[in-house]
Amino acid sequence: MTFALGPALLFCPADRPERFRGALDKADAVILDLEDAVLPEAKAAARQNVIDADLDPERVIVRVNAPGSAAFVADLAMLAQTDLRTVMVAKTESAESLDAVDERFSLIALCETARGVHAADRIAAHPQVVAMMWGAEDLVASLGGTSSRTAEGGYRDIARYARSRVLLEAGAHSKAAIDAVHIDICDLAGLEAEAVDAVASGFAATACIHPSQVAVIRDAYAPDDATLHWARGVLAAAEGERGVFRFEGRMIDEPVLRHARSVLRRR
Repeated sequence: MTFALGPALLFCPADRPERFRGALDKADAVILDLEDAVLPEAKAAARQNVIDADLDPERVIVRVNAPGSAAFVADLAMLAQTDLRTVMVAKTESAESLDAVDERFSLIALCETARGVHAADRIAAHPQVVAMMWGAEDLVASLGGTSSRTAEGGYRDIARYARSRVLLEAGAHSKAAIDAVHIDICDLAGLEAEAVDAVASGFAATACIHPSQVAVIRDAYAPDDATLHWARGVLAAAEGERGVFRFEGRMIDEPVLRHARSVLRRR
């Protein structure tokens, strides 16, 4: 099982079926949300919307409710009636909780509580997990806090720690990492800065909540012409070198060559 979606993953409430096609057309993949975006009384209808959706299953992720809840059981029963096979598990707090999901499904574990972030290493090791994502607001709420960000707009230390831990544990187990949504829809500059940092840090994708955010994320993940030129040049130069060498005034060794290969994979 591998994760090959991204870089822009757009959430869409599962109780708004009229938006499904447009969301998928605009983004690299759509996340049909059965959890926080849908009121309890609307969840049954939302599940039927997912069953009825005529979408490419290879580009659809379904976010289900938290393990241990009645809604989670109902979500899994619904998914068994579809061809959809990629499931984002909200509020994942243990690897054991994922065993309830049939092995036909690939899982994206959403670590967005203190327990989930604490158990990120064990969750990442689960054989069905193909990607890890973190969430800031639920995390802070689970700690009794009131805001994930400072007055200046940046993440608080605890949110930055969670982001780093989920990225690190995903990488340690060769799983993809997905960066959290930027909830200030109008702050495209802030989103751009976070997306640029995400790709430079090793995230495979960034989730978003509005179509206007998709282009910003795509642009951030796509290497510019100068970076592509450098990557091709340094890899070409490496073919005639042995070990460490100098290229355009910079020392080049194997880690730098891996950076260059990563750039070309994103072109």
